[in-house]
Amino acid sequence: MPTTDTLGSDLRSWGQAMRSRIAASATAPRIVAAGRLTGLFDSVVLAEGLRDVHVGDGVWCVPEDGSAPVPALVSGIDGNTASCVLLGRGEGLRAGARVRAGTGPVDIPVGPAQLGRMLDPLGRPLDGGPVPTTNARSPVERLPPPILARALIERPLHTGSTAIDALIPLGRGQRELLIGDRRTGKSTLSLDAILSQQSGDVVCVHVSIGQRTVGTLRAVETVRARGLAENCVFVVATADDPPGLQWLAPFAGCAIAEWFRDSGRDVLLVLDDLTKHAATHRQISLLLRNPPGREAYPGDVFYLHARLLERAAKLAPEFGGGSLSILAVAETQGNDISGYIPTNLISIVDGQIVCDAKLWALGQRPAIDIGRSVSRVGGRAQPAALRRVAGDLKLVYAQFLELEEFARFGGLADSAARARLTHGLRLRAALAQPANAPLSLPAQYALLSAVRAGLLDAHPLAAVAALRDRVEETMRSNFADLCAELEAGAAIADSANAQLLEALAALLAAASVETTENV
Repeated sequence: MPTTDTLGSDLRSWGQAMRSRIAASATAPRIVAAGRLTGLFDSVVLAEGLRDVHVGDGVWCVPEDGSAPVPALVSGIDGNTASCVLLGRGEGLRAGARVRAGTGPVDIPVGPAQLGRMLDPLGRPLDGGPVPTTNARSPVERLPPPILARALIERPLHTGSTAIDALIPLGRGQRELLIGDRRTGKSTLSLDAILSQQSGDVVCVHVSIGQRTVGTLRAVETVRARGLAENCVFVVATADDPPGLQWLAPFAGCAIAEWFRDSGRDVLLVLDDLTKHAATHRQISLLLRNPPGREAYPGDVFYLHARLLERAAKLAPEFGGGSLSILAVAETQGNDISGYIPTNLISIVDGQIVCDAKLWALGQRPAIDIGRSVSRVGGRAQPAALRRVAGDLKLVYAQFLELEEFARFGGLADSAARARLTHGLRLRAALAQPANAPLSLPAQYALLSAVRAGLLDAHPLAAVAALRDRVEETMRSNFADLCAELEAGAAIADSANAQLLEALAALLAAASVETTENV
């Protein structure tokens, strides 16, 4: 028989175990602040009685008709009144409805289960599939990585657009702005950057902010048709969604991207577009009766995008070594990049790619204005082989454009000037690309090598387009070793480059014959 001491010891052990289980139980009592709605203005509400809540916290508005609670974000506090932005549709809400505080700052689920899925800014599925199973949550608003946690940007971010990769190169961890008038190919360039991540070493997060539903679905289907959806996350807040969800979308997409970055991955975040995001911020601010400033935007509109874009970074190895690159889209009016929101964004990012409406009207695709476009970081990350063949192309192209403008006033008597004009026309044709047809690094290298060697100058412009369409297959089938060296970042030997030029010359000759026969 057990003694009294043994029995008492067993009871004490059991009691300690039970107390530990009760303390860890989710049913432990918890005090939740509650209040009442005192005002409703379209997509914002006013609540009183919420104690110990802060700006950025989440709250729940409980309709009196028994329908599901509506999430909201605390946007401002004035005494005992909290101004909240609804993150859902509040048709069932009325003055006097109960409001209860959440568990702190607004957060969303994050994790690898979200790859291949289309989600709303709160992490809820929009593609008809089950809710992704995730074991982590992340606040949508986070401080950017400190300076000491960052490393130099040294690896290239391949976009698949020859004009960008050769003349405006980007690096992993960079913030770049795609800016231009409506319908000038900005979204197409950002989508091509996603389509070019064939290797799978870069996770892509595409955020649609206030776009048309049909355009968003078309972009998603394009990625899925290429078999790349399993490496992408789509965060969607269309123009039909409440303003609160549109406002939250880029922050939610950034939180998802940061989870992969903190796991040591390289991530590309596409924000399409921040001009609509700024307009949504203005709408919400005016509804909250905040003081308007220039063009009725609130005074914090610069800080709105600065705290978002500053989260892009290349982390040092001791902090995981991952990177978060941001391609942000912005819209201009009348080809003017000096507007309020465009200048704000340009001052934050590491460069801009300008899509020109006049070039688009002339049929140039992509319609990139090389003279007004710049990358302040990615040049040091450009692959050495590509830098070798594209080093002076930006200067050559600028001189060609000046010469072309001068030639419109009359003929060119100088044979050297005519040769430069012919060479510039072939360079422009080599930089042209159709939509959703990104080129790999080896194909770009081959195409620019032919330009630099002058192989294209003796052939019609149609032959240049034929070469661009065939160079990808030629490189993969006939120069597999050279492709591997280029993708590894190695320098190319002169002998290998000479063999490549011979093959390209033969390919151009065949393309010229076919072009002549078709004419």
